[in-house]
Amino acid sequence: MSETGVAKKTKQKSPIIEYNGLKYLRIPIKTHLITDKDDIVEVVANYTKDLAQKGDFVVVSESATAITQGRAIPVDSIKPCWLARFLSRYVKKVSYGIGLGSPETMEMAIREVGVIRILIAAVIGFIGKLLGRSGDFYRVAGMQAALIDGAADYVIPPYNRYVILGPREPWNVARKIKEATGLEAAIVDVNDIGGSWAIGVTDGLDKRLVEQVLRDNPLGQSREQTPIGLVRLIRDEEIEAASGSM
Repeated sequence: MSETGVAKKTKQKSPIIEYNGLKYLRIPIKTHLITDKDDIVEVVANYTKDLAQKGDFVVVSESATAITQGRAIPVDSIKPCWLARFLSRYVKKVSYGIGLGSPETMEMAIREVGVIRILIAAVIGFIGKLLGRSGDFYRVAGMQAALIDGAADYVIPPYNRYVILGPREPWNVARKIKEATGLEAAIVDVNDIGGSWAIGVTDGLDKRLVEQVLRDNPLGQSREQTPIGLVRLIRDEEIEAASGSM
């Protein structure tokens, strides 16, 4: 997807979404360029302290979380093995990202979950395709393999030349954010074609709710530079005012 295409889609998204008969306002928060020198808990606390209201919950990009954990790897530093080069040829290409369709991302998946698990996933994934199923590879390979993001032109520099792994202990990160901010929190992985996964959620938050109110990716996933967002239950009389202010 081109940068222009991503930006255009983001501008068209409404700040308000309805789920289960209730309406929610999504407030993207622009930040500085997050690096491995940052602490994601401190970043979230600093950027939400003057914006959050009682009852809000905060959502945080899994990529930004992973970057602060040192899990963004320069693509030029990754030397794929023969198995990674071979398997990456057979990964289904998707419109919202590279996934494990490059030798570099497949190499990192092998390092993350091990050769044996990747080989088992590949065999089961192949059988699944013969039976008309998709997604078996990632179901077997596991979440850490599925969360790997490859280098892509639409990603904000310098991370357009990095492979970003999934964050470690996202549930624990969400818990620490709640402790620091007083807000229920979720670490999320979303894309522009309706994929939304809450991979770490505090106990007081409904995982399904998080995924549904983010299903159109209101934070964007590119140069919007909004890896944090607040979600707020909103009354009908507040909708017109909120829409006009966004």
